[in-house]
Amino acid sequence: MRTAEMRTVERKAMNRGRWGAGAAALAGLVIFPYLIAALTGTSVGEGSSKFWQSLLIEVFIMAIYAMSYDILMGYTGILSFGHAMFFGAAAYTAGIAVKHFHWPFGLAVLLVFVVAIVQGLIVGVVSLRVKGVYFAMATLAFAEFFAILASGSDLRAYTGAEDGLHGMAVPAFIDPTNERLRFYYLALLALVLIYLALRRIVNSPTGKVFVALRENEGRAQMIGYNTMAFKLIAIIVAGLAAALAGLLQVMLNSSATPSLLGINRTIDALLMTIIGGVGTLIGPALGAGVLQLLGYWLSNTFGLAALLVIGVIYILLVLFVPYGIVGAWQQRGVSSAAWRQAWRRLRD
Repeated sequence: MRTAEMRTVERKAMNRGRWGAGAAALAGLVIFPYLIAALTGTSVGEGSSKFWQSLLIEVFIMAIYAMSYDILMGYTGILSFGHAMFFGAAAYTAGIAVKHFHWPFGLAVLLVFVVAIVQGLIVGVVSLRVKGVYFAMATLAFAEFFAILASGSDLRAYTGAEDGLHGMAVPAFIDPTNERLRFYYLALLALVLIYLALRRIVNSPTGKVFVALRENEGRAQMIGYNTMAFKLIAIIVAGLAAALAGLLQVMLNSSATPSLLGINRTIDALLMTIIGGVGTLIGPALGAGVLQLLGYWLSNTFGLAALLVIGVIYILLVLFVPYGIVGAWQQRGVSSAAWRQAWRRLRD
């Protein structure tokens, strides 16, 4: 049986390993554009380097989006089928405010986060009266409402209907078209800051209540917690992070389409979270990298058959790595630390 001392040793060892690996990965991402440019013999803003910057920007954006979903499903135990609502609505809000109403970009960004908070409050107050699959279906209904609104003809002048909204102006100094490298570092900085902020939240007393709700909501209610309020907080936090991802997405492409609000976008977040590791934060970020990079490679290699190959890979991951990439690594780390501690005690 593990003692409190053994658990402390294991936790410290895992934390050192996690932060060390994170620092190494961050350093690699910082120098990556220059490394690719050196290997290909091109300028850092041209050719292969510029292409890989675009690909990794997509990874950073989806990593933020996946981490936002992990706050709901991984830490609070809330299954949502409508998380794309925050992502897509942020893209459309920024695009409409800048293109049609000619708002300053900074004010449009502020509006994006205000809209995300309002959406979180409405979804939470209305949907949290039900639980489980009923809540999931309620969130899906909200997301489909916004998708229909975006693709319908009534607001075509603003949303572009099925063609989408195109041509949103981005400030010149971070315009991905001409300043791709600068936007790369902006997206990377956003990813790091969101990770640190979400990590701070889940390690706080509020985050511990999130986990308590996931494990046993009835018990949390019995000891005096207002579970409705904490679920609402979780939804708003997740919605704000997803809105930031949607904002970066529309800045990257200068466009927003109804697909950003569709169920497939939510399924992407679900898959990234499961692949990386539910309730780990860094796991969904890694899952985003796997999903984006693997999808790109398989599409180029297998063409239309890529979806079949990806489906087989998902099945294998669920069967043989049920806790995700980071979950499996954490379990292995705990087991190794426990065996080493036990051996030291026997030897001493």
